[in-house]
Amino acid sequence: MKILVIKSSGHLHGSSNMLADEFIRGARENGHEVSEYDVFRVRIKPCAGCNRCGMNGDCAMRDDFSGELRGRILAADMLVFAFPVYYYGWPAQTKAVIDRFYSCNMQLQAMHKKTAMLTVAMDDTDTVFDAVNLYYKMLCSYLNFTDLGSVCGRGCGTPSQTQRSGYPEKAYALGKSII
Repeated sequence: MKILVIKSSGHLHGSSNMLADEFIRGARENGHEVSEYDVFRVRIKPCAGCNRCGMNGDCAMRDDFSGELRGRILAADMLVFAFPVYYYGWPAQTKAVIDRFYSCNMQLQAMHKKTAMLTVAMDDTDTVFDAVNLYYKMLCSYLNFTDLGSVCGRGCGTPSQTQRSGYPEKAYALGKSII
């Protein structure tokens, strides 16, 4: 299976990237072809809502999404979103990518891709991931994605906290479980 991990952290060696790296290790050990794309380090404009694409064509925006990422998303069998929670939601970099799905909306819905989510938050309350999980569930439903699981690391404010938390092992196990 071709898996694309979309990373969205400003910290190369941060907590969400740690989970992504462990997921990747597990998935590769299971024989999958895994690539990653760091949307924090490229230029992706927000969707303008111009409808030039008609939800199934070229996007009017010219940036790294239309230049490379769109093709990699369409070529993947599975998408994995790896990001830190910002103010109880998805970071702007990840949201910009998802908003740009509009240009290939019809294709994505017809492809029935598999997906997973890896996320961390400094907060360790029971409700910190409520909005994140609801958005993910709605995204999967709308795009006909099959959710293969998620790791939501509470209390992961620093890489050292995350390393000691057990969440990297859960991310590895999720990657290893992908069939």
